[in-house]
Amino acid sequence: MIFRVEKFFSYVFLLIPLFLITGPAIPDIVITTSIIFSIFYFLFLKKNEELLKINFFIISIIFWLSLLSISFFSYSKINSFQDSTIFIRFLLIPFSAYLIFFKNNKIFIQLLIFILLLVVFVCIDTLFQFFNYSSEFGFGRDLLGFRSNWYGRLTGPFGDELIPGSYISKFGLIGFAYLILNKKFRSNSLVHSIYLSLIFVVSYVTGERMAFATYAMGLFFLLIFLKGYRKSILFSILLGLIALFVIIQLHPFYNDFKVLESTQYHQGLKIEKSYKCRNSTEEVCSKVIEVQPNFFEIIRNFSTSAYGEIYLLAYKMFIDNPITGIGINNFKYMCETNDFYKNLMINYDCASHPHNIYIQWLSEGGLIVFFTFFLYLLFLITFIVKNEGEKKYKIISLIVILIMFWPIMSTGSLLKNWYGIITFFIIGVSMRLSKFKNID
Repeated sequence: MIFRVEKFFSYVFLLIPLFLITGPAIPDIVITTSIIFSIFYFLFLKKNEELLKINFFIISIIFWLSLLSISFFSYSKINSFQDSTIFIRFLLIPFSAYLIFFKNNKIFIQLLIFILLLVVFVCIDTLFQFFNYSSEFGFGRDLLGFRSNWYGRLTGPFGDELIPGSYISKFGLIGFAYLILNKKFRSNSLVHSIYLSLIFVVSYVTGERMAFATYAMGLFFLLIFLKGYRKSILFSILLGLIALFVIIQLHPFYNDFKVLESTQYHQGLKIEKSYKCRNSTEEVCSKVIEVQPNFFEIIRNFSTSAYGEIYLLAYKMFIDNPITGIGINNFKYMCETNDFYKNLMINYDCASHPHNIYIQWLSEGGLIVFFTFFLYLLFLITFIVKNEGEKKYKIISLIVILIMFWPIMSTGSLLKNWYGIITFFIIGVSMRLSKFKNID
């Protein structure tokens, strides 16, 4: 009976990459129920000995205990204890994936195929929306009928969420792992290049700068370290750059406007869009739109940009509470209730979190949590490096981890359902991938 239940949860767990497209609710339900089963599995089937042999698991528990311990010193103890306590469900995702749900090679390969197909689908769906464009209304509906509420930003199949670039940049290289695993595609440089360049192009046109930057960085490291596939990777980069050059030159989104004002502030790029009037095709109509600021404008005036003010506020919180921080999930609470912190947000409202994993741990957890999180990442990397799988899969796993935890970028909060689930789920997949050996 227990093994039938295990198989059921394995296939439900396998569907998490699909559920992530629907939003945070369904993945959170699946994760919660799966983790409850996992705890039962480890405790009552006496599988805890295998778990306790993994040093990475020990440091995961230490990291969790550090979140709980600093909660005693937090400003809003309810927020801190609540989010710290339930954070254990995220930390158990990798071990549930590695030791239970994906331990079977057949199921794990099915997962890789599923991820590959989902990445391709998200890319095609997002490209359809990208080319379904008008100067008056911006990007139109995708294949599922979703339309962006933000002019100039793509949603793909994610409804009103602007995250298709983040999704494909995180899952993309895992899908590539299947292509070099399958003997039909293993030596097919053309398939490799088309797949990798497709993600390269789509992550750029979504407007998600960090998704594109980290994925491009991932390709660069693949080119350096993944021997035997350098031709495919180099060609994918060249193909992607050529495709982007053509798109930027020809797609009206990049050419049908005049810049009226460019500032570093949120939605600080004011442009005038020109298009044919609906009532008279001979006349030209126009509308003024505010969109994301220019990247270089942000860099030049970083201190007064949205990110600059948020990071400065988080830094001040850390300096005032260097050892224990202000408390887990206390960033917005302190910003709204403390006049000194609130006044630091001059041009913007208080954000829900600091928009950087490391800065969030420093401000909300102080040096205690930051140090244990650093150990968490160190033990994760060590686990992957020392695992018994083939070198090429270890390399891909490490690069996937690098993409997710690159320190110099804006990120979501690991405390939030969607971002926490996708991050720790991919950690689990990467752990399992680092153990994989070709069986043909």
